[in-house]
Amino acid sequence: MKRFLVLFVLTITLLLIVSLVAIYAGSQNPVAQQGMSSLSGKVVETMNSSGYTYVNIEKDGKKTWVAVPQMKVSVGQDISFQPGMAMSNFTSKTLKRTFESIVFSSGATGQHETESVSKPVERKQAKVPVNMIINVKKASGPDAYTVAGLYEKSRALDGKDVVVRGQVVKFSANIMGKNWIHIQDGSGSPSKGTNDIPVTSQDILSEGDIVTVKGTLYKDKDFGGGYKYAVIVEQATVKK
Repeated sequence: MKRFLVLFVLTITLLLIVSLVAIYAGSQNPVAQQGMSSLSGKVVETMNSSGYTYVNIEKDGKKTWVAVPQMKVSVGQDISFQPGMAMSNFTSKTLKRTFESIVFSSGATGQHETESVSKPVERKQAKVPVNMIINVKKASGPDAYTVAGLYEKSRALDGKDVVVRGQVVKFSANIMGKNWIHIQDGSGSPSKGTNDIPVTSQDILSEGDIVTVKGTLYKDKDFGGGYKYAVIVEQATVKK
């Protein structure tokens, strides 16, 4: 009888601990849980900016902002999105607006899913408007290089960490599980393609941002399907 009581008390205690842990985890990360849930509802507001479509959907009286690679959406439309990464207090510089909570999704489910997820990243350097002059000062430190310097020393730097500072001229989110950034600093040759460096990261940026990038350089990186880069910086962290 005494042994039975001990086992009973231990079981109740274990169940109580598990319940408390689950409650605590949920309270600590409510936004992340929202991002992993199903995203569907009626479109009540939408806008485009910097290659994104921002969509406010409503379901059961609850509104959720979702950002996806630019697509056609209409107010009143019923739509479902792929689960994505949720962010709190995200500020869009181009919209001059801060979202209390927003989910970055790879795109809508169904007919839009293949287009938004499978679209391959471009192999060529990003184009800059003719009237835009880029002149960004090189980062400091022993691992710092200009964009042109990364191309010039790519053989020696292959597989090594590098730092480069420049202006974001193109940003594409959630392609092959990564965000794709093109930066330029004014160095290099547009005709030779050495003036633009592609970067992969999980950071969210906007075109025009001046950033310092730290990541691993790879030479002749082949992603398959004919998409090969002479030089690319992967797994980068970005500071504005």
